[in-house]
Amino acid sequence: MRHAGPVLIRRADEDDWQTVRGVRLRALRESPDAFGSSLAREERFAESHWRMRLRTSATWVAVDDGDEPRGLVSLVQEPGSPEDDRHIVSLWVAPEARRRGIGWSLLDVVVRAGAAEDAKTVSLWVVDDNASAVDLYVRAGFTRTGERQVLPRDPDRTEERYVRHTDLGGLVGS
Repeated sequence: MRHAGPVLIRRADEDDWQTVRGVRLRALRESPDAFGSSLAREERFAESHWRMRLRTSATWVAVDDGDEPRGLVSLVQEPGSPEDDRHIVSLWVAPEARRRGIGWSLLDVVVRAGAAEDAKTVSLWVVDDNASAVDLYVRAGFTRTGERQVLPRDPDRTEERYVRHTDLGGLVGS
């Protein structure tokens, strides 16, 4: 666990599926253009799907001192990626909690987790028109790769892969 001011970052387990589902659906509802998935798609997921997600990908939830979820992030071994890369997905911070260091703390947790798994890099995809996310990632040490892809659910939009080495002298929150 890691504290981010009045927020606690904790690793979610399978029994936290309802909390993770709630945060993820809120993220898709409030920031629909930031993700490759859609609210309609993920609302259809059964409990078994959410539990499977939590068994197969490390996920952290940021909760405030009232135990209200304020953010979410997951780290996966992306199929087809190098063994020494971990991929960040689903990073989201609630609008009322932004600009308070929660995004930094969530990134810090996943970079440290990737390093603990001997990953040399962590990477993520960012939608081109998400300037605030690009700003956060660049300030956190991620660099553009030039690797681009069309968003599967919206072929008029593209995203770019960003990467960060886990051995950069000091992690995000250091």
